[in-house]
Amino acid sequence: MSGGQQVSKIRRSECPQGAADDRNKNNYRCQPWAPPAPAPPAAPERGVVRGPTMLVTAYLAFLGLLASCLGLELSRCRAKPPGRACSNPSFLQFQLDFYQVYFLALAADWLQAPYLYKLYQHYHFLEGQIAILYVCGLASTVLFGLVASSLVDWLGRKKSCVLFSLTYSLCCLTKLSQDYFVLLVGRALGGLSTALLFSAFEAWYIHEHLERHDFPAEWIPATFARVAFWNHVLAVVAGVAAEAVASWMGLGPVAPFVVAIPLLALTGASALRNWGENYDRQRAFSRTCAGGLRCLLSDRRVLLLGTIQALFESVIFIFVFLWTPVLDPHGAPLGIVFSSFMAASLLGSSLYRIATSKRYHLQPMHLLSLAVLIVVFSLFMLTFSTSPGQESPVESFIAFLLIELACGLYFPSMSFLRRKVIPETEQAGVLNWFRVPLHLLACLGLLVLHDSDRKTGTRNMFSICSAVMVMALLAVVGLFTVVRHDAELRVPSPTGEPYAPEL
Repeated sequence: MSGGQQVSKIRRSECPQGAADDRNKNNYRCQPWAPPAPAPPAAPERGVVRGPTMLVTAYLAFLGLLASCLGLELSRCRAKPPGRACSNPSFLQFQLDFYQVYFLALAADWLQAPYLYKLYQHYHFLEGQIAILYVCGLASTVLFGLVASSLVDWLGRKKSCVLFSLTYSLCCLTKLSQDYFVLLVGRALGGLSTALLFSAFEAWYIHEHLERHDFPAEWIPATFARVAFWNHVLAVVAGVAAEAVASWMGLGPVAPFVVAIPLLALTGASALRNWGENYDRQRAFSRTCAGGLRCLLSDRRVLLLGTIQALFESVIFIFVFLWTPVLDPHGAPLGIVFSSFMAASLLGSSLYRIATSKRYHLQPMHLLSLAVLIVVFSLFMLTFSTSPGQESPVESFIAFLLIELACGLYFPSMSFLRRKVIPETEQAGVLNWFRVPLHLLACLGLLVLHDSDRKTGTRNMFSICSAVMVMALLAVVGLFTVVRHDAELRVPSPTGEPYAPEL
């Protein structure tokens, strides 16, 4: 060590605590210590929204979409002539008995959607751990969905609806725990409950409609068309209610799950009090699956339709997982954002009805193609708006709204085409085969996200989803080519004129 270094070391050691030497002076005198000057504020990252911008955008979008939906629905109601089913008092009472129970179940289900991811994040789980919870829920939906119809036929439709209220209540109660294993059990119970929700209630209604009350089968679509509309309305209201209890009242993200429990209890109690039990002849599960597989492989239309459903809906499942981590860091009100999504989907459904009406007379195949194109465009938008360091949550929010608008067009179009293409006796088996690749693709996507960095992983996942939707678009083109001369897949001409030769 040189002499100068020794002197410097000695002088520094002689400085009293809380002082620092001034090495810019030759005499090494001690200076009183002062905190360093604060660094100038860093410039915000390009495209990142700070402050209340995202909050204001969400509320304005929600109000605008709600006003659009109300305007379209009011104009449709004024133009709609009364039908025979709407004036039959016995049928109206039967519908009301069904709606009173089913709408409670749907409301309880929607209440839990806006804050599910936020709740797991509130419990300090990492994104990879949350992804595994979602994968567990999807896997249980697949497993229970395969046997749900047989279970409902064996147990009874009314008892299955009561079982739904019990299992879903237990699922909500598990959200009060921060134990990861308990939450995994809750996701498994949620999968069972979802399978029962979308099988037991509809099966009960159809059996009562046809067998007990002997109403015309042509009236069934009117009931479920009304269910689809009010399902959207309930989802919009549930999003606002979830925001109210979780954020406005300050009760936290677990509050919507607690509020859902009384609704589920009312669902079970109402079914017990107002509904009769009914059963159906059970068809062996192996025969159901075998018949569905034969139908799937023997008809190219069914195969292409299943391919489109698997690709499209697996991307929607991944979107359901990703929208919260994309928007929540920028101060988005999750309940209002969710209600905006549901209002956009309702707007899409209204546009579907207008597009297939007498005035425009577009075909479901056209609207299915449009829905897939909109999602492809939206996913390309998300690939750029979620770029690390250049996030643009407003653009991401707009892209999410477009995806939900496309869902409003997609689901009635797909439902129409499935009814026309798949024989009624084979629908349960074919739909089981449709669900397997759908959920496998969604689980695979979430597992890929589980093993990646959060920011780059989110952008990469949207890129992968874009590629998947391009494949879905190719399948749509293939289906369009196959069915363009198929008059069966066209909405009947309102003027009674013969079908046009091509779509």
